[in-house]
Amino acid sequence: MIPQETISQIVSRIDIVEIVNNFVKLKRRGTNYIGLCPFHNEKSPSFTVSPSKEIYKCFGCGRSGNAITFLMEHEKYSYVEALRWLAEKYNVEIEERETSPEFKQQQQVSDSLYIINNFAQQFFSDQLSTEEGQNIGLSYLKERGFREETIEKFGIGYNAEARDTFSKAATAQLFNKDLLVKAGLVVSRDYGLQDNYRGRIIFPIHNQSGKVTGFGARLIQKNDKAPKYINTPENEIYVKSKILYGSWFARQAIDKADECLLVEGYTDVVSLHQAGIENVVASGGTSLTPDQLRLIKKYTSNLTILYDGDAAGVKAALRGLDLALEEGLNVKLVLLPDNEDPDSYIQKNGAANFTTFINKNKKEFILFQLEYSLKEAGDDTTKRAQVVTRIAESISKINKAEDFTKQQDYIRKTSEILKIDEAGLHNLVNKYTAEKLGKQEKKFIASETQSQQSTGEVIEISGEETDALGLVKNETYHQRSVVRCLVDYGLHEWNDEETVADYIFTVILEDELIEDEMLLKIMHYYKKWYEEKLEPTAKTFLYNEDLAMSNIVSSLLEFPYEVSDGWESKYEMKVPTREDNYKRDISSSILYLQLKRIKKLIAENQKNLEKSNVLNEQMLLIQVHSELKKMEIKLTEDLGTVILK
Repeated sequence: MIPQETISQIVSRIDIVEIVNNFVKLKRRGTNYIGLCPFHNEKSPSFTVSPSKEIYKCFGCGRSGNAITFLMEHEKYSYVEALRWLAEKYNVEIEERETSPEFKQQQQVSDSLYIINNFAQQFFSDQLSTEEGQNIGLSYLKERGFREETIEKFGIGYNAEARDTFSKAATAQLFNKDLLVKAGLVVSRDYGLQDNYRGRIIFPIHNQSGKVTGFGARLIQKNDKAPKYINTPENEIYVKSKILYGSWFARQAIDKADECLLVEGYTDVVSLHQAGIENVVASGGTSLTPDQLRLIKKYTSNLTILYDGDAAGVKAALRGLDLALEEGLNVKLVLLPDNEDPDSYIQKNGAANFTTFINKNKKEFILFQLEYSLKEAGDDTTKRAQVVTRIAESISKINKAEDFTKQQDYIRKTSEILKIDEAGLHNLVNKYTAEKLGKQEKKFIASETQSQQSTGEVIEISGEETDALGLVKNETYHQRSVVRCLVDYGLHEWNDEETVADYIFTVILEDELIEDEMLLKIMHYYKKWYEEKLEPTAKTFLYNEDLAMSNIVSSLLEFPYEVSDGWESKYEMKVPTREDNYKRDISSSILYLQLKRIKKLIAENQKNLEKSNVLNEQMLLIQVHSELKKMEIKLTEDLGTVILK
């Protein structure tokens, strides 16, 4: 846990232009900076950064945020990882508050393993420059078609055939022997430590922060007694089921292409990257796990799997893909020609032909599974019945609440191919869905019923207004305007006795004029900090750990226009800005919200009057109505509008 004072220290040093400029080429335009959006493909720049407000906004795709959310979006960091990146950049030392001695011990082990892996990666990389490394390791890599800049990019290395080349170098650096074993780099024998990756090409495996978390070591010389690949054993920083090789290098390309290509091996990833196809990761030849699928979904919902066209490749492609459907991914499969893998195919045919082949041969998972299973079943009636059962079960994995249309489309297409009754297949799918959901489905149905009832109430209420959408938009605008002014100008003077914050809290919170839950949450946070004499500003919210609140504040501060630096001197006139008019904005918005509240009270009072049969009660309600109308007229006059009678 990073202390708040450390976070404040990091935030105080942030220069959003400097941060964004690390990833996007920015040019100054007026008081802002513009560039090509890194989140979608565009030819004309619509990505704008405001140094004064410390936020960015793309007017093309709509993404916006601050320096921390930019790192989270662009680099796929967590909030803490983004803070660590900024702390390192601005030389801020992080002294984390540990929750327990056990956690502290685990953190120390993790940090040590990262240091050891970093040393090992550099050592293996340097070995390619030795005589043996050049003759064996580098020679092998070049025979595979890998250029030196590609080898350097992925940090690929080599370890010698000798028993303890790495072990000696590591112990000379006084690394802990137990941790070297835990990292999988060495094994302990009676005669001492021995290298685990002897005579192998070494592929470093990076996590989502770019740190080396483990290694994959490929045997070069033929040896029937040794495994072709050795991978790092699981430890505090390496959990195979949570890692996809190449994701660190592919994250931005996947985000931009809105598609992830999944292959089996390390060399497949490296070859495709070298050819310019960078939205690719590898599963390491294992069945996909839920954690890996969630990692992919962090970047995109579109997954295309590329596997060898032989029987083993087909089975590998089908393993675990029901999980992908459950995760809500749009899964497609491409089988390469026999005796080809992505590495060999692209080396022989080039990137353009590879891309054409992929686009031409993509098949949706369900339909591919159906086609393949029917081919295996042949004319055997029993096997064809099993195919129907298997396909129905797969279709049931699709999240019905999120992808109802997709599920129905698969049922229709499948029933046509199988030449079976669509309603019967629909019932079979529903049966598997029911078995899977059980009690959860009952809860879901209950929540759906409650949601529908709630929606019905909203519709009934909105029906009272002749232009409900316009009224909602107006009310939302004025609520947002008040909160924006509080965040931006809360510490400014309102009158001789109170600040803007004092005035807004008195009028808004006491009269309960803000109904939006998140806006209300922002106000209460501001009030808490304000009463604690912390002097909150927009920056306090922008860099808050509550990302939902941070994003709302970011949207409140968005800049539809900015005054150019040279405007006043050129035209010899003062240009009014938001700051010049904040009192007017607050007053008009509060008056509007008060008027809206009075209108609601009048409507409620009128309903009560129509229902009442008691004379005294009717007289009281008429008096209330009269007073409310007077207040309505007064507020309307203050706003400079006219009530139509």
